[in-house]
Amino acid sequence: MHFFSKMIKPLLALALAGAVLSQQGCSKESKPEQAPAAARKPGEGPRVVALSVTEKGYEPSPITLKKDEPVKLVVTRTTEHTCANDLVMKDYNINTPLPLNQPVEIAFTPTKEGTLTYGCAMGQMVSGTFMVE
Repeated sequence: MHFFSKMIKPLLALALAGAVLSQQGCSKESKPEQAPAAARKPGEGPRVVALSVTEKGYEPSPITLKKDEPVKLVVTRTTEHTCANDLVMKDYNINTPLPLNQPVEIAFTPTKEGTLTYGCAMGQMVSGTFMVE
C-alpha cells in the first residue's frame, strides 16, 4: 500500500502538467500578431503569412488580416504529436493536407470582417484564428 501512495502523487502531478500544457495550445487570450501593415500596391501579389503547426497548435494565432486583401499562407507542420494533419477553413472550402516538415501554400482572400477560425479536420479541436478587419 505504501508503494502505491508514493506513486499517486507523481502520477497526479504528471497528469495535471499534461492537462495544463494541452490547454496552452487552445488559449484564446493571446493578442493578435501585428505584422507591418504596409499598403499593398497593385500587382504586388498576396500578403504572405507563415504558420507553423507545433505541439501547441497553429502558431502564431491570432493573426490580423484585412478584408479583401489576398493572402498566401505558408504552413509547415513540424510535429507528429498533433491531430492537425490538415488545415480546414470551412468558410472558404479549404481542406488542405499538411505533410510533416513540408511547407504548404494556401491562397485565399478574406471577404468578411470578424473572426475567422481554422483548424484540424477533427472538428477543429486544434484551431487558430484570423481577425479580419
